[in-house]
Amino acid sequence: MKTREIFRVIKPGLLTTIQDMGRIGYQRYGVPVSGAMDTYAFQLANILVGNPRGEACLEVTLTGPELEAKTSITIAITGANIEPMVNGKRKPMWTSFRMKTGDRLRFGKYQAGVFAYIAIAGGFSSPSFFDSRSTDIQSGLGKALEANAHLRGNPMEGKHGISMNNYLIPTYQKKAEVAVIEGPHTESIPSAYRSMFFEKEFTLQANSNRMGYRLQAEDLSLEEIDSIWSDAVPFGGVQILPNGQPIILMADRQTTGGYPRIGTIIATDIPKVAQLVPSSKISFYPVSIEEAQSRYNRREMLLTNLSTFRNNIK
Repeated sequence: MKTREIFRVIKPGLLTTIQDMGRIGYQRYGVPVSGAMDTYAFQLANILVGNPRGEACLEVTLTGPELEAKTSITIAITGANIEPMVNGKRKPMWTSFRMKTGDRLRFGKYQAGVFAYIAIAGGFSSPSFFDSRSTDIQSGLGKALEANAHLRGNPMEGKHGISMNNYLIPTYQKKAEVAVIEGPHTESIPSAYRSMFFEKEFTLQANSNRMGYRLQAEDLSLEEIDSIWSDAVPFGGVQILPNGQPIILMADRQTTGGYPRIGTIIATDIPKVAQLVPSSKISFYPVSIEEAQSRYNRREMLLTNLSTFRNNIK
């Protein structure tokens, strides 16, 4: 199918990239997974415009871009609230709407969250690397938006005016309590430290990024820790550094790591971690694998039902 020009980039924003659900199946070859930081908001953006849930979107970081529509499109914006506007007029988030040729999409004052997602009906067109169109700047797989760039895609008419019910829309706060599956290096970490870890409140540091979120807590130290063999690291894995401070491995994480992991944040809680701004507070509590699977299955059923319902709207 021949693509069409969708947007001209007037201003790129702080960091705006193409992302999908990541490079699944290539981590064993040393290729980072990457993909959307907030997979929940990402998938809802696609559902709103009638796309497959994993269709590539624009991921916006804190400060949105300015884009000029080069054709008529149906669009939806989810995730961080950064006040989208078309031709100077506010547009609702979590709702599909139309843009006409020549319309300009801008963003206003930052409100909450970190990552927003822009989906268009029919999807964007961009190069694929290892079966994914996700951008990984560190690895040289794609690049961030630049001024005067032209975004292409396969725009479809798409039904607009579709909104998410309020109970489906997350509230992004500056404090999060998240569930963790303990392990796999429990025996390498002193029991006294493990107890403190689940009692402490951590502060998200400013030097956090798409590779990892660095945390800091007072009066938390680690005198000795057993060494481990490097192994594969998951999205949401919580490594303990030699100084005792944790780092949460995020979408652009390395493929393997040699620091012990005290646990892994469950998949359904990773989005609220991803949307924390620096200086936010975070605490952890342990859950079983069965509980984590139950929560994941409930979310998957919800997203599947929403997608099916949306696709039945003519």
